[in-house]
Amino acid sequence: MKILHCCLAAFYIDNYGYQENVLPKMHKLQGHDVYILASTETFINNTRLGYIKDSSYYTNENIPITRIPYVKWLPHFVARKLRIYTGILKILNEFKPDIIFLHDVQFISIKVVANYIRINPNVKLFVDGHTDFINSATNWVSKHILHKIIYKWCALRIESYVRKFYGVLPLRVDFFKNVYGIPESKLDLLVLGADDTLFDLSKKESIRERIRNYYGIENDDFLIVTGGKIDKKKNIHLVMKAIQELDQKIKLIVFGSINDDIKDEINLLSGSKNIRFIGWLPTSNIYDVLLASDLAIYPGTHSVLWEQTVGLGLPCIFKRWEGMQHVDVGGNCLFIDEITIINIKEIILRLYNDPLLLNQMKKTATERGIKRFSYFEIAKYAIEQ
Repeated sequence: MKILHCCLAAFYIDNYGYQENVLPKMHKLQGHDVYILASTETFINNTRLGYIKDSSYYTNENIPITRIPYVKWLPHFVARKLRIYTGILKILNEFKPDIIFLHDVQFISIKVVANYIRINPNVKLFVDGHTDFINSATNWVSKHILHKIIYKWCALRIESYVRKFYGVLPLRVDFFKNVYGIPESKLDLLVLGADDTLFDLSKKESIRERIRNYYGIENDDFLIVTGGKIDKKKNIHLVMKAIQELDQKIKLIVFGSINDDIKDEINLLSGSKNIRFIGWLPTSNIYDVLLASDLAIYPGTHSVLWEQTVGLGLPCIFKRWEGMQHVDVGGNCLFIDEITIINIKEIILRLYNDPLLLNQMKKTATERGIKRFSYFEIAKYAIEQ
């Protein structure tokens, strides 16, 4: 099959572990002919979103990718907000896909895709959604103008041609239904996951020893890990403050890039003896750190790290969000309702002092989480409907 992945509703960041990176990779491994069509929006220096020049090149997996420009007849701010591009039809006509997979629908130029499917009805069309009321529609203009009018028009413009609209969280399935008016018969959950090619569980013990030695962590230390794109909403600074007040045998590794609004506080807290701040890491290195740890904690807004961590078989602590409890596969994790330093300390100590509970969580994560959040399996499911 020839599969075109369209990443035109948001940014596309090369060599990251996001779904729009991993699904094309898995589809290529499964023998498909894959092409990526993306915007020029990306992450600049791993710190901020920005724009690069339109170009064509290959990913590390040798997948061709073309970043197309916004139209010139509108001011750049308007064109990139409405996401109106030039060059989509040229790629469609040249590649001639059997399957088009749209990563989100919030781009006006979606009408070009709709017209192409209308003329080529044998092409299968799938859509995923990464939008919810936590990461989007947070002010009146965004909610009532962008999403309930403009982006809803985008979704409904393509709806009749789509086989499945996949929310990547239960909350995002609901967003498709309640905000864009997508019928339930076309909705499904397509979870995010862990990249199976980047870890080998048979080498877990050697990875654990290597990582712990490198960061000066003893084998019998209780190692907790957290990280991501660190801002105040992630509440990682509260975890660091909690760890400062706990037994010195409890260690914390923090990885990721830091937003300016929290940078000074994170840098100050990083000076604690039982905390290691190790900065931004590529996905494969993140997986090694996860495999070397005893527990992960993510006490703030959702990140792809949630599913990646469960997919590696690691017990977790998450902040409880309605519509995001799919990461619980039957006892592999605990949830915190109210994020405070006291509550973080209490839940960590509960697991630190109860190895039987922790081992049961680990057993569940290994037996159920690894299979449930395997991107190789997720990629197959995504185009089977």
